[in-house]
Parts: sequence; structure tokens; C-alpha cells
Amino acid sequence: MQIHRSGSVLLTGAVAVALAVTALPAAAQAAPSATAVISEVYGGGGNSGATLTRDFVELANAGSAPFEVGGLSVQYLPGSPSAGSQWQVSELSGSIAPGGRYLVAQAAGTGGTVALPTADATGTVAMAAGSGTVALVSGTAPLTCKSAADCAADTRIVDLVGYGSAVVREGGGPVSGASATASVARAASLADTDDNAADLAAGAPTPVNTKGETSGGGQEPEEPGPTEPGDVRIHDIQGTTRVSPLDGTSVTGVPGVVTGVRASGSRGFWIQDTAPDGDPRTGEGLFVYTGSTAPAVKVGDAVLVSGKVAEYYPGTGTQSLTQITAPRFTVLSSGNALPAPVVLDARSVPGRYVPSADGGTIDALPLAPSRYALDLYEALEGSRVEFADTRVTGATTAYDEIWVTVKPRENPTRRGGTLYASYEDRNTGRLKVMSLDPARPVPTANVGDVLKGRTTGVLDYASYGGYNVQATELGTVVDKKLRREVTRKQKKDELAVATYNVENLDAGDDQAKFDTLAEGVAVNLSSPDIVSLEEIQDDNGAVNDGTTGSEVTLKRFTDAIVAKGGPRYAWRYIAPENNKDGGEPGGNIRNVFLFNPQRVSFTDRAGGDATTPVRAVDTWKGVELSASPGRINPASPAWADSRKPLVGEFVFRGKPVFVIGNHFASKGGDQPLHGRYQEPTRSSETKRIQQAAEVNTFVTALLKADRSAKVVALGDFNDFEFSPTMKALTKGRALKALITTLPTSERYSYVFDGNSQTLDHILTSPGIRRPDYDVVHINAEFADQASDHDPQVVRVKVGGGFWH
Repeated sequence: MQIHRSGSVLLTGAVAVALAVTALPAAAQAAPSATAVISEVYGGGGNSGATLTRDFVELANAGSAPFEVGGLSVQYLPGSPSAGSQWQVSELSGSIAPGGRYLVAQAAGTGGTVALPTADATGTVAMAAGSGTVALVSGTAPLTCKSAADCAADTRIVDLVGYGSAVVREGGGPVSGASATASVARAASLADTDDNAADLAAGAPTPVNTKGETSGGGQEPEEPGPTEPGDVRIHDIQGTTRVSPLDGTSVTGVPGVVTGVRASGSRGFWIQDTAPDGDPRTGEGLFVYTGSTAPAVKVGDAVLVSGKVAEYYPGTGTQSLTQITAPRFTVLSSGNALPAPVVLDARSVPGRYVPSADGGTIDALPLAPSRYALDLYEALEGSRVEFADTRVTGATTAYDEIWVTVKPRENPTRRGGTLYASYEDRNTGRLKVMSLDPARPVPTANVGDVLKGRTTGVLDYASYGGYNVQATELGTVVDKKLRREVTRKQKKDELAVATYNVENLDAGDDQAKFDTLAEGVAVNLSSPDIVSLEEIQDDNGAVNDGTTGSEVTLKRFTDAIVAKGGPRYAWRYIAPENNKDGGEPGGNIRNVFLFNPQRVSFTDRAGGDATTPVRAVDTWKGVELSASPGRINPASPAWADSRKPLVGEFVFRGKPVFVIGNHFASKGGDQPLHGRYQEPTRSSETKRIQQAAEVNTFVTALLKADRSAKVVALGDFNDFEFSPTMKALTKGRALKALITTLPTSERYSYVFDGNSQTLDHILTSPGIRRPDYDVVHINAEFADQASDHDPQVVRVKVGGGFWH
């Protein structure tokens, strides 16, 4: 492993590490899928003797609810991958109806005479006719596994098919018989037993798209739409709980007026009953899901809809969206008046967020819309709502979404956001807003701006953010002139130490990103003496070729800082073992120290590497590190597949200071605040508590050797100041979280789902007295941001009673 520094000096050492490896199965076996599966694979398109002109992959939905494929991908690997073979990615969009098919067209050849039916997604992969592996993957990042065992361990794989002589396959062997004229297809039952040879068989290619069209241009005839109203109304479908009492039931002639149309993504339209039943628990609005087909209706159309009632869960742990699938509908008239929208404001939205089920599901609990905000939103699911003059609490995203609050006095921050202050206080007035009109997207807005005037739309539910308003009428943004902060410059006798998450920075990023981040350091942070960076990747980013160094990345970054008027920083880091520290596959994310050698010196002490733990050493001169830079107990299970803390020993004005750069495990896998499990389980917290205990143990050892040791622990801890993680980190008063010294309205460095919160922290040991601490707001509240985190800085004065 290597310890890296600026300049020409490079220390190297060899460390032999014995790792205990748990045996994996001999074949890739993702859990058998009861929903989306790969139903057919054909790599002979355009080959000599072929009829079809293109290769294809067909997916199918074996479930009873629509399956959203947006954000997923189909990936291909040669049957016998070489060292240089890479998974080739085809991104997907839209969804698959229950029992439906989804067609991914791939590369065309020079042979064949028959075109595929209109594809639902198109890739450029030239698949081999006789042998290969196709995977359906959650996400669009290329897979890195090249063996059946490694792929079995990759939880992103939803389904996988190996054919011919494929090394990567499910079960005892790949499915045989694929050729220029034969595909491999799953049985009509769509059963998935995780054995390719048993689940699929070779035969003539039969591609089908989401419309049911085949390569011959045929399509199953649709049944005519209803002509008379049936006995079931929308409020009968919605019922008094989150799950429809008619879930899975076919309904006929449900009347309603169209209140909104979604012509892209998960296509469909909303209808609302003009004759409500008067029960506030039973919703009067409903989504009609048309799959990949743009709905042939307009707002104001009176319709009758037949189809099957289904509960669609858009993500893990989420609540469901009640809808009608596989619809047939008749337009009776057009230009009808729409039902009046329900006004959402501080008076109509309850102060409590959601009922408790002691961690279980709230699906079956009777709705109490006058008592709980989420119950009110659920009762209004699919219905028209309206609010006016709302404050923006989450800036416009790349997906043209903003967050607003209909409760302007609910936990306001100093700069216009809404503070997330505890697990119990989840801010009931927050709603995400997006536009249904592609010609009029949500305008650019920053936190604290005001969406002036009336915004009207349909209340919907999605996996990201939960309840949201699909706007048919948008207010206008009033710019409240939010400005990026600039902290003061440290004085001559003050040591300034900062933390900044630079969001997966690598040498392949645009110069504009380097320049903006550099300005944040040189100008907004006023060139701190030490900067602890999180999310520095290796020099080629996500390319997974074994590269672990970050020299080119850090040279570009420090050059950019100089260009913005900052000092010439030096750096220290420890390169991780390849693909051992989590983060983006191939990125080799790590913590890095920048320091200004004109103001502070780094104590280089050999012996630190990716696998050797750093220790506190009690000497006659005081405590020192066994290695500098070093890592805290890197072999501990707490750090498995996670970033290891970087520890460095610095000297400022003749006095030692120990800095610990941290980046704890992410919150990925936690149940959402708005989901059906209440209270939500924070499963990722367990690992962060273990990591906090490791850091606390190390700091305690330093203080045992020298109780006045000056320690600064900082970074992206991925947890709140009121969390068990922070309690474990500060145990025994070894460290103090400085965020708690700020006024409550200023305790945030990150904005998520319209909640201003803090994941980043600076903590100091008792030997550091009266620190001057500042969260410098330059990113999280702005639509235009270089990182999704705000940096922080602490200034410590030497002398005058401040440093003892």
C-alpha cells in the first residue's frame, strides 16, 4: 500500500494481509424474482440466416402490480469474459404492467428481413448469438463481477440469464440452444427458480413490447371501453385505510372527471369523483395507469374506467399508491368543471406526522386525517389540492422538483429552510412540487424563496420524497436573494481546520466543478490551515481497473485553489485497498488532508498504510501517533466496505494537534420517514454506532496518554446531532459536537426532502477551549451547487487562555 504526499517523495511498504473469506455459491443467484424477470434473450439478430434484424432482451412482470423500471438497466457481458471485458449498459425508463412485457432492442446486424416491434428502450450492445450473460440491474452503474460467485454477492442484480457456455449464470449451468435463429425464453408461467437451465429453453424468437405488439406487427385486440357506470365509485376503491378493500379486484365503469394527465414516465391520468360521499377518510381521487401508452384523454373529460385495482409500492418500505391498471375507458364528454381543490395550509394540515405501529406496517390502520398529516395526504391521494404563497425549503433539483412548506412557522431556519430537529419532529407541512406541463417546468428557486400566488395540482405519492403535488398551475418564484456565506479569515495565532465533502471528485470531472469547489475553499472558507476532504476518488473515478492513487485529482484541485487566490496546499492520504472502502464501484473513495505548509506542518511518521492500525504512543515528550498519516483499526468489522478514518499529526506554532478525518457509512437501507413502517427502522445506524465507538476508543487512548491532547474529529458522519451515533462518538466527554453550540435555527449543513439537517460535524477534545465554529452555507440551500454538503470550519486560538 502507499502513503501519498504532494511533491516527489513517495513512501512505500509491503503488507501481507490474511483475509477470512466466506465461501460463495458456484453460480450467481439473486433472490428469485416474483416481479420483473428476464423473459427472453436473443443475440442472433442480423446474423446470417436470421430473420430478425436486431438483437433484443425482453423483460416481463410476473407480479400483480406495475413494475417501475426507471433507474434500472439491462447489462451484457460476454460468455467467457477476459480481464478487459466490461459490462455494457442499456438504461431503462417507464414501467411494465402486471403480466406485461418490455422490449429492449440492441444492436442491428446486416442480415435479417423483419424488424422488431417498437422497442420500449434501445441499446447499442452487439450480443453474441451463442453465448453471453444478461442481467437486469437496479441502477445504471456497470456491474464489476465477472464470475458466478462474485455476481451472486451483488445485491443490485434483480435477475440474470447466462446462455450457451456463459461463465456467469444462475444455477448449475447456463441455458443451451441459443443461435442465430433461436432465442432462449422463460416458460409462460414466468417462474424464476434461479436455475437458468431449468427456467428457460431455446426456441424461435418472439419479441413482445409493452403494447403487446409482436415482430409481425400484430397486437391483441383490446376490449371496448365501458358504456354505463358500474356500482363501484372511487371512494369505494380508496376505502378508509391505505390499502384498497378492492385490491386485486376487477372493476367496471368507474366514473370520474380527468384532473391531470401524465404523458411521460409512468404514464396515466387522474380522475376524481364529482359526487363525494362526505367521509373525509375515503379518497375521491385515483390514478389510472396506462403503462407505456400515452393516455388519450384531456383534463376536463368525463370518463368511465374499467380495469383491475392494484396497490403499487414504488420503493422499499414505501406506502402504496392505489390505482387502476390495464384500463379500458370511455370519454363521455369534455370541458367539464373540475372539483374544487382542497386547500392545504397551517390550519388544515395536522401537527402530528403519522400514527405509530411500533415499527410495523400502518397499512391496515384506519385513517385519521384530522389527527395525522400523512393520513390527510393519504386521504387526498389522487385528489386536487391547492396552496398559496409557500416558502421553498428544498432548492430546485436536476429533476425539476422543489420542496415547499405549507406551514411557514414550522421550525424555520435562519435562512428560510425548515429544520429537522428530532426523530419525533418530522415537519408536517413539507411537500414536493413538480409540474405536469413539460412546457412550464418548476422554476429555479433556492431555499427561502417564495412560490407566490396559487399552486394547484393533484396529490401523488412516489418513492423519493413521498407525497408530492403534480402541479397543473404553478405560482411564481419570488427571489429572496439568498447569498452564499463567507466566513472570516483566521487570525495569525488561530489554527483554522475545515471539513468539506466534495462529492465524488476525481480527475475526470469538468474543470468547472474543480473551480467551484476551489472557490469554496479559497474564498468562502477563507483558506483554512487544514482542510479534511471527504469523497476524493481515485484518479480515474468509477473505472474499475485497480487504480487507487489520487495524485492527479489532488494536483488539479490544489491548482484550482491557487487560481482562486488560495495558498499552495500540500496533501496527505492513505490509498485504500482496491474496492474495499465502499462508495461508487471502482472509485476507491477516501479521506484526504490538505494543509498550508506556510502556516502548519505535518508530522510524517512511517508505518501507516491501508491495513495497519494507528496507535497512541505515550512518550516523554507527550503523546504521538505510531504512524502519521494512519488509519483507525482498519480491520475492524465496523469499517467493512466503508471509508476508514484518516488520522494525522500536525504542528501549529510549536504545538501538536491531532486531526481525524471521517466519512461514516451512509443511511442507505433505512426505511423512509413517509413509509408504511412506523416508526421507520434505521438499519444503517448500527454500523455508524460501531464506527463511532472505534473513533471514541482511539480518542480516549490519546487522552489517556495526555488528557490535554488537542484533537479535532471532523467530516461527514452521516448522522444527526441527536442520534445514537453522536452519543457513541462523544461518550465519556472525549469529544464535544460543536453543532450543539450554535443557535437551534443554524444547526444544519445538508438539505434532504425539504428538511434542513446536519450530517457533517466538527468535534473537539476538552483540551481545546472556546473554539470559534461556523457552518458556511454555500451549497445545500442552492439549486446551483458544487456539492450537496455545506463545509464547516473551526478556529482555535493559541495562547490567551484558549489553548491549554
